[in-house]
Amino acid sequence: MDGQNQNLPYENSMEPTSPTPKSSLSPTNLLNKVKDNLVFQSKWSELNGAMGDLGTYIPIVLALTLANDLNLGVTLLFNGIYNILTGVFYGVPMPVQPMKSIAAVAISNGPDFGVPEMMAAGLCTGGTLFLLGITGLMGFVYKLIPLPVVRGIQLSQGLSFAFTAVKYVRNVQNLSKGKSGGERPWLGLDGLVLALTCACFIVMVHGAGEESEGDDEIIPSYLPSESSPGRGRKRTIWRILASSPSAMIVFLLGVVLAIIKRPSVVKEISFGPSSIKVVNISRHAWKEGFIKGAIPQLPLSVLNSVIAVCKLSSDLFPEKKFTASSVSVSVGLMNLVGCWFGAMPCCHGAGGLAGQYKFGGRSGGCVAVLGTAKVVLALLLGTSLVKVLNQFPVGLLGVLLLFSGIELAMTCRDMNSKEDSFVMLVCAAISLVGSSAALGFVCGLILILLLRLRKLGKDRLGGRS
Repeated sequence: MDGQNQNLPYENSMEPTSPTPKSSLSPTNLLNKVKDNLVFQSKWSELNGAMGDLGTYIPIVLALTLANDLNLGVTLLFNGIYNILTGVFYGVPMPVQPMKSIAAVAISNGPDFGVPEMMAAGLCTGGTLFLLGITGLMGFVYKLIPLPVVRGIQLSQGLSFAFTAVKYVRNVQNLSKGKSGGERPWLGLDGLVLALTCACFIVMVHGAGEESEGDDEIIPSYLPSESSPGRGRKRTIWRILASSPSAMIVFLLGVVLAIIKRPSVVKEISFGPSSIKVVNISRHAWKEGFIKGAIPQLPLSVLNSVIAVCKLSSDLFPEKKFTASSVSVSVGLMNLVGCWFGAMPCCHGAGGLAGQYKFGGRSGGCVAVLGTAKVVLALLLGTSLVKVLNQFPVGLLGVLLLFSGIELAMTCRDMNSKEDSFVMLVCAAISLVGSSAALGFVCGLILILLLRLRKLGKDRLGGRS
């Protein structure tokens, strides 16, 4: 990856793709494609990868449920269906994440920005993305955006996730209000020792995220060979450690600890799905949702949920061909359907894709399994599941989120020239400090224009001399 695009630093090569031959649209070929998209590369790795996005997903969904009366059962049901469908169509671990800007506005405003306003914001954002995708304008935008600017957005988003993760680990969190409390105690069922131990375990399993797959490659060179007397057992233990589903183990540990923290929560769980009804959106809710929710969310959705996702997908899965227009339509349809019934506004996200890839997700089957689990939980437990999630150790969510953020930030390591790195870092810095991907994006474009004008001026002066 490091050497790619160095000759064309400001061009993307994914749009457009060649049209699908008519023969490939037969039912048999479509069925075979679906099977190929869902087949597991490795059973434990794919199941582990399904847990890679939960560090982002759970805190936001939990906060919206507690602070804004979001219907968790309906959200899980629709999100699960979206997970399954994206796995079928794309064949990569394409995530389904909350729309973070809308979620942030809802959490900070509390009852003043309730479910009707959230749904209005999701419908406005989804409708805009659907139109951009169906008209092909999103593909046009994708081709025009320079690669260093995309990398700057990815870097800022990855570091933002990492900063939030460290805050989750170090400080006690009030997720319903989106605020941090005092320092987290060292000991306890949600203490620093637990979080740091889990982080060390993940590092021991995954290292820095090397692309090694074979047994010989995952064994460190300093371990003696199996032929050495009494040394084969050490290599066997290392193989088991290196192939263990670390994210799944950490998540299941969190569920067990949540029940231990408050055993009575098991008795409070009620079985059965949540009721589904159409949300009544008033004229005031439409206005508030559009101004406070959709306007700040749209730039983030275009840049991170479509542009950055497509670029990251082409980096990680060059054999999979899909367009920015199709991803834009996908995000639009998810919200144009689910938001009418109170499902959380959602999108695809580069951070979620990086997290699921980090922990082993390589196929659409990864997110399809996650989606199936969400649907089952929605039908079995409904909104009462929030009582368990409310006891989940936040420090462990921070650990999962940390590795997802770092994985996303590391995709920017292919900026080889000083000029590309300069643009990327300025774009990332402005996005982080200004808390606005749109501001960083605009500044990145201006910077590239200035650098090109400077180069053009130097070339003309050199020609005259």
